[in-house]
Amino acid sequence: MDGEQWIFINRQKTNVLSRIPLLKEAHRIIKQYDRHPKYVVTGVVLPVLINQKMNSYIKEIADCCGIKSELTYHIARHKFATTVTLNNGVPIETVSKMLGHVTIKQTQHYAKTLDFKISEDMSKLKKRLIKKGALV
Repeated sequence: MDGEQWIFINRQKTNVLSRIPLLKEAHRIIKQYDRHPKYVVTGVVLPVLINQKMNSYIKEIADCCGIKSELTYHIARHKFATTVTLNNGVPIETVSKMLGHVTIKQTQHYAKTLDFKISEDMSKLKKRLIKKGALV
């Protein structure tokens, strides 16, 4: 729709269509699988694993990287919602759509606003108000 690459997926749990624009790194990873036999036959972009197997692989990667904290698919999804999107100014409504949530309320538990984000947002507001002459 905008000349960029997107993923369109029906979320299994909610049967809601989720539309996600790809970041450059995600596009690079997906490109590695464009000749994968499952992709060629089914058109599925990445091999789809059951949650238990996915968590096993994530744990293995964490071990190789020396990461001691617990990592799971759910934690990765939460990190995407908070660290990658919400803390970088992506509106909660947009994050909610990308996660395939039916309501914003489902997304709100991801939106634990950090003090640095509040400070950053208020700083932007102050600059806009000064520019408009509302604050001197």
